[in-house]
Amino acid sequence: LAITPLKRKQISVRGLAGVENVTDLKNNFNRHLHFTLVKDRNVATKRDYYFALANTVRDHLIGRWIRTQQHYYEKDPKRVYYISLEFYMGRALQNTMVNLALENACDEAMYQIGLDMEELEDMEEDAGLGNGGLGRLAACFLDSMATLGLAAYGYGIRYEFGIFNQKIVSGWQVKMLVVRSYLDSLINRSRKRTTGCVVLALPYDTPVPGYRNNVVNTMRLWSAKAPCEFRLQDFNVGGYVEAVLDKNLAENISRVIMGKELRLKQEYFVVAATLQDIIRRYKTSKFGSMEAVRTDLDGLPNKVAIQLNDTHPALAIPELMRVLVDEEMLTWENAWDICVRTCAYTNHTVLPEALERWPIDLFQQLLPRHLEIIYEINRRHLERVASLYPGDVDRMRRMSLIEEGGQKRVNMAHLCIVGSHAVNGVARIHSDILKATVFKDFYEMDPYKFQNKTNGITPRRWLVMCNPGLAEVIAERIGDDFIRDLDQLKKLIKFVNDDAFIRDVAKVKQENKMKFAVHLEEHYKVKINPNSMFDLQVKRIHEYKRQLLNCLHIITFYNRIKKEPNKHWTPRTIMIGGKAAPGYHTAKMIIRLITAIGEIVNNDPVVGDRLKVIFLENYRVTLAEKAIPAADLSEQISTAGTEASGTGNMKFMLNGALTIGTMDGANVEMAEEAGEDNLFIFGMRVDDVEAMDRKGYNALEYYNRIPELKQAIDQIAGGFFSPKQPDLFKDIVSLLMYHDRFKVFADYGDYIKCQEKVSALYKNAKEWTKKVIYNIAGCGKFSSDRTIAQYAREIWGMEPSLEKFPAPDEKR
Repeated sequence: LAITPLKRKQISVRGLAGVENVTDLKNNFNRHLHFTLVKDRNVATKRDYYFALANTVRDHLIGRWIRTQQHYYEKDPKRVYYISLEFYMGRALQNTMVNLALENACDEAMYQIGLDMEELEDMEEDAGLGNGGLGRLAACFLDSMATLGLAAYGYGIRYEFGIFNQKIVSGWQVKMLVVRSYLDSLINRSRKRTTGCVVLALPYDTPVPGYRNNVVNTMRLWSAKAPCEFRLQDFNVGGYVEAVLDKNLAENISRVIMGKELRLKQEYFVVAATLQDIIRRYKTSKFGSMEAVRTDLDGLPNKVAIQLNDTHPALAIPELMRVLVDEEMLTWENAWDICVRTCAYTNHTVLPEALERWPIDLFQQLLPRHLEIIYEINRRHLERVASLYPGDVDRMRRMSLIEEGGQKRVNMAHLCIVGSHAVNGVARIHSDILKATVFKDFYEMDPYKFQNKTNGITPRRWLVMCNPGLAEVIAERIGDDFIRDLDQLKKLIKFVNDDAFIRDVAKVKQENKMKFAVHLEEHYKVKINPNSMFDLQVKRIHEYKRQLLNCLHIITFYNRIKKEPNKHWTPRTIMIGGKAAPGYHTAKMIIRLITAIGEIVNNDPVVGDRLKVIFLENYRVTLAEKAIPAADLSEQISTAGTEASGTGNMKFMLNGALTIGTMDGANVEMAEEAGEDNLFIFGMRVDDVEAMDRKGYNALEYYNRIPELKQAIDQIAGGFFSPKQPDLFKDIVSLLMYHDRFKVFADYGDYIKCQEKVSALYKNAKEWTKKVIYNIAGCGKFSSDRTIAQYAREIWGMEPSLEKFPAPDEKR
């Protein structure tokens, strides 16, 4: 074979590579290549080798998966159902190897066979069934629920087309739809009805392994199928289009993540199929048996917890009521009590345009029975409001589930609050804002419902898997228990002045930067200075996340270098990545501005390698796993009070980057855990933003007062970055000057000053690395294990367990 494999360094946190283990893996690999893929080594492609390896690893999951489900049926624990329209899972192969302690053994086996492990891992497509933070959070939560031994199920939609692949052509975002393929196991079918058509919901099950505890939970994604391929009578009379029309209308439901009417159908589809499954499982509860053992639904809240990930699955509330009242014949009062005690709702945003409000006529057309149920829920809810606040008509109007005025709409967040026993925000500041503003009336009426659950990330994917070098350096000092108990990172504080540890941390960062620089040079044909500061802002492109503020800093820094080319500047490679929603014109223009700035800056000989600007194309989980370990500086610069939590901020912190950010979302708690001195905090606080809203924000005042800001804006407006189309960015300039809800100019001055502090500290490598160590040591709180343990105890009424299940070859 003409392959020269690279032998990856054997790292202890990747599991032990015993001789027997390696021999077994090699035998199983060859068996799958031969019997599953029907290939031999002469004709097998890299893709065949990938599938042989994937099947070999999957074999180790199956026994544990079956055993876990048997255990749940025998013990009959309370089960939690996490319903989300997005699960942004990324790749599964390496994550499975990490969680089953197989990585070193697989590495060694592939090396002995003559294959390059990293090349095989790169064959896997990202499972991109999400847009950003919300979907990735759901994926981290599944990992933690399995690691904490909770009987948990993730329920969602198996989109045929996930998030689009982003291509940048001539500086513009274009989207390419890509069909996703997965190694799933198909189990059974379930029926779901919407007005006028029957759709089959086909479940595709994906195993979710916990970290080295032999627990394997299930993520069940529904795919929409027409009940029959097409109508033969239409086909016989030549009406081919009519014959396949019904099939296509039915199956559109799980095709893609977008579209208004389609979205409502998707939301009902996932909820209806999931609730049938939940109730079937509750009633049978005997492994392998379809007979109903339990018929009394009064006990449902003691055995079932349903968590609604944002308002997208809000229809679970009227659908559960429909099932209980119409099918199970319970009284309304009894059904409502069960419904509220079972459901809980997580809010993810305070931006009014992101809160779902469905037009009444769309509801009437698609889900008339559910609309009746919502009206009845609302009638009883408003009766209660009226009895508590007599004569307060305005409060009733504000709290109604139905918004009047113009087109009548159903407010899905209000439905969720009324129909749940717990409502939570995703960072302390966000939960406080919900109680003080968006849901103030509901908080005053039912304060006991409102909680905070600060988000977290799984340290398995976001440290052990993506940054094994750093995980190893940490494990050498404090052992490897931190992987399942991230609070142990606090022990690193005592090494903050240890020269050897400082050196090791800095060395790992430099290695990660070199590796990423090679990747960048391959993909972007830009020569990277690996000694420059890697300054990253990666997240969805949105006005509130203020990529434009970052652009203004880039232009200011560029102008300063041009003005004083002989000064000793701290070199930077500034990378911005993220996707713009297809219908969001401003976001697409922001991308075009970033690429335009890059074209000018990267080709200016005066600047040289002191400043490079790169737009990271097609940012996704797998690219994040490469970029985040290489970052020096993490940009978390949203206007205070707009970012609910953020989770990218936590990933950067755990991987040894310092944060420049506003006091927004989880940044507030990060500063608390690591020490505010160890982050670069700038800008207005929430109170300042509110005060400015009262007074009025005047961008022109800043433009006229700050010469460097004026220069930057004039350059954008005058076509300096778009010489062939001088007015290309007039919309962006107009937005910043006259319609900027997110007050970019108000924070510009402080941001630039703060960036100067960053550059000054970066010159002192030792002091910089000490701050990095404080940050890593403060990461314990931001494990999704902590988040999930709090959900379990405080919302679901379940107790996490670190008990290890017996392996498939051990006696129970």
